[in-house]
Parts: sequence; C-alpha cells; structure tokens
Amino acid sequence: MSVDLLVIGAGATGATLALEGARRGLKVALVEAGDIAIGTSSRSTKLLHGGVRYLELAFRTFDWRQLQLVREALAERGHWLAAAPFLAQRLELLLPTAQPFETIYYGIGLGLYDALAGRQGIGASRWLRQEAVHQALPALAPGYAGVAYSDGQFDDARLNLLIARTAAAMGAQVFTRTAVVELIRHGDRLSGAVLEDAGSGERHRLEARVVINATGIGADAIRRLAQPDVLPRVRVSRGVHLVLEADLCPGGTGLLIPATEDGRVLFMLPFHGRTLVGTTDTACPGAAAEQPSAEEEAYLLDYVRRWFPGHATPVVSSRWAGGRPLLRDAEPSGNGADGTSRVVREHVVETLPCGLVSVMGGKWTTCRPMALDGLKAAAALLDGPLPEPLPERAAFPLQGAAVSAQATLAGLEQLRSRLPHLLPQPTPALVEHLLASHGLGAEAVLACAASPAELVPLSAVIPITAAEVRHAVRYEWARTADDVLARRCRLDFVDRAEAERLRPVVQDLLDQELSSAQPSSPTSHQKNP
Repeated sequence: MSVDLLVIGAGATGATLALEGARRGLKVALVEAGDIAIGTSSRSTKLLHGGVRYLELAFRTFDWRQLQLVREALAERGHWLAAAPFLAQRLELLLPTAQPFETIYYGIGLGLYDALAGRQGIGASRWLRQEAVHQALPALAPGYAGVAYSDGQFDDARLNLLIARTAAAMGAQVFTRTAVVELIRHGDRLSGAVLEDAGSGERHRLEARVVINATGIGADAIRRLAQPDVLPRVRVSRGVHLVLEADLCPGGTGLLIPATEDGRVLFMLPFHGRTLVGTTDTACPGAAAEQPSAEEEAYLLDYVRRWFPGHATPVVSSRWAGGRPLLRDAEPSGNGADGTSRVVREHVVETLPCGLVSVMGGKWTTCRPMALDGLKAAAALLDGPLPEPLPERAAFPLQGAAVSAQATLAGLEQLRSRLPHLLPQPTPALVEHLLASHGLGAEAVLACAASPAELVPLSAVIPITAAEVRHAVRYEWARTADDVLARRCRLDFVDRAEAERLRPVVQDLLDQELSSAQPSSPTSHQKNP
C-alpha cells in the first residue's frame, strides 16, 4: 500500500490533517496506536476558547505571540461553533470581582477579547452587579460583582471522532490500534513506516511520500524513532479535572477564577447536569499525564469549598487528567525552569533532515491552523504544491452536519420533531442526547437497533442505548467498553460508578457485534451508514 501522506496520531490535529489532506485530493493514511481521541484530545476542559488567560499575559509581558494566539483561537472558536452546532455551543462564564477596580480592569480586558473576535464574536461581555451574580450562580459565596463573557463549550472526543469519520468518508484510510514500530528510509529520506496491528501482532509496510508526526505529548518519541539524537521539543503539563455530583451552575453560567494563590486559572462549568472543575497546571512526565494526584484533587476541592461554601463536602463522581503538549525552546536554556503556567500555547512545525514533519504544541481550538501548517510543510516535500481547498460547491461538511450552520440547525429542528415518533419510549432527554451526539446522523443510530427495546436508555445519567453501542462498533471504530463509555459517550467522564455498572452490558453488545463482523485486514475501517 502506498499513500501521499502518512499521518501518525488520530487526536484532534492528526484527524484534521487527514481531513484537510483528503479534501485536497491527496491519498492519506491516518494511523493511531489506540482509539480515536484516546489521549489529550478527549481530556480537555471542554472549552473552545481564545484564552482569556493568554490575553492577560500578552499585556502583562508585552508578548505579541500571546495576542496573536488569542486572535487565531477566537477565529477557530467561531469555525467549530458553526461547523458542528450540535456538539459545540456558546457558554457564558462569570469572572467574579470583589472590588470596583477589578471589575473595571477585567471589563476592559474582556471588551478587548470581544473585539479581537471581530465578525466571529458570539456575544458581548457585560458587567454584573452583586444581585445579578447571585441570580446567575445562587450558591456562589456572597459579596461578588463580576463580568460575564462568552466562549464555546463542546464534546471534544466526539468532535475528534467526527473529524476522523469525515476524513474516512473522503477517502482517507484509517488504522486504529495500529502502532508505528519502524520508519522506513529510502536513502537518507523517510519513505513510509512499518505498522503493527495490536490485536493480531501482524506487521505490514506502508509506503508514504511524506510522514507527519501529530502525536501530541508523544511527539518526541516519534522524532527519536526518525533521529535518535534529536533534542526534545515537548514538555508536558497535566490538567486535572473533577466532576461533582452537585450542579453548582444551574442556570448554565460557568465560573472562571482568574488567579488562584499560586497564579493558576480554574474553571467551574456546567457538565451534563453536574459541575466540571479544572484545571491545575503541573509539569509532569508524559507517563503520568492521565493520573490525577491526591494533592491536585485536594487543591481543586479546597477552591470549590471557598467559592461555594454551602457545599462543604463536595461529592466527586469522576476524575481525569490530560497532558498538554507545551513547547520547549529549540536549544536547551540550562536554567532548569520547569513551570508551565506561563508557557505560550502556540505550535511549531518542524521538518527533520530525514523528512519527518512534526506538528507540535498548540491546543484543541487551534488544531485546524496546526493541520494546515503541517500540510504546507508536507507540500515542500512533495512534487509540486498542494491544491488549494475545494471550492464551496464541493464543500464536504462534518459527519452529522449540513453545508452551513443554518442548514444544520434547521435540520436538527426537523429531527427534533420526528425522533419522538421513532422511539418506543421517547423522552426529551433521549431526543436531545441523540441530537447532541450524532446531529443529523441520529436516525442512522436508530437503524442499528435489533429490536425496539434497544432504543430504550440503559442509564439515567446519560441516556445511551444499545443501538448506539452497535452503531459505535459498526461506524465509529469502537472495540472496547472504554471506547464506548469514555469517548463515544461521556458516561465514564461524568459518573465512573455508573459506567462500571454498565460495562458488562456494553461488553456483551460489543462481543455480539465483533463476533458477527467479517475478518478484515489490519486496518480498522468503518462502514458507511
């Protein structure tokens, strides 16, 4: 098998690279050692944002790079809100203030934040008196005014999945649970890779004109595979998140704490009827990126109790951590600094002498500019420039969406009226879950049911059905209960105990589907619904 581009890593950036390459008529292979979005791309704070924190840093440190990052991220926030309005929506956040000076200071800053968004703005910031703050967040400690502003909230794992599905629909070959164990050379240049299927252990060669490394916090490992003496470029910062059973944001307004005692930024956000609390910012080895420490959990709960004193003993229903790939200097500084809270979240594209292109750094919101920059680097290694993006008449929307946000929203309204007639026990929660997870593809999920009983929710926390489990295996590369419970729906991220209760049921459905599937090659291709 031979392709133009071999993309290693199917997180947000890698999947977007595959999509944008396929859109330009290139033959693309996307290779992932685990599941789609198994790493950092499913473990974010679930915000599509420009970065209020980076805007403040830009002015405190006179750092133009921070301001450019904010402007770029705000434009991308608008792109994703329009591309997948069923997965991504506007969220208002409150920045509390105790003194009039703070209100003025943050109000001016957030006004600039709005201005930087330009035509991609999603709502103007507003100053709130104490009475309005109490109305927005009734359980918040008294005595605070504040400034409210808008950002986006989204389902990171499902958006990542839909990007990969769209790339596959456009012709990209997708290999999941397939590791790159060797990079192939022709002379002094890379010409492909040896892939190993995790299930069978079988290996095969894949020839490629360009190899792109989009493995996030694992980028240095692939770089060393290509050039053993290469200096590391990625440093890992762990973001820790807790989900509380209590809904501290009943009106749908989140809370941003702009500066803790040690200079970190914390969020408390509405999340599936509960509260998502995060994130700390701690340098850590890559192997520890997904393991919250007891100290970090205690740190977050202490701030919950400070800001919501009526919840002295918050009950945690789930916890997770995710590694953020921050950039090191290209040359070692020798100063031994390891703090990460002030590191710029920009990205870099590197091309090694052997031809390996690595896209490193960045954040979820800006995965598309990262992918496009990676494609520019690939173009320099191909014979001739990459074609320009497809014309609008050939636009290819994300799976579950239409060609425009307006058309998607109109289609969702029609489905909202039609779905109750297709369900044996329709409830508003089930209808909204199907629309929020699958968009205009919701009816394809219903078609996977073996009986009407498989359209009845399996859980009261998140109303996933047996039909969705079957759909995840047939069309979304799901192969384990974790794939379904953690990434195809977010039950494991919302209520760990409930996910464990459902695990045997989900595993039985998976076994049924996998036993009836035809044996295939080492690729993990999806069917087309």
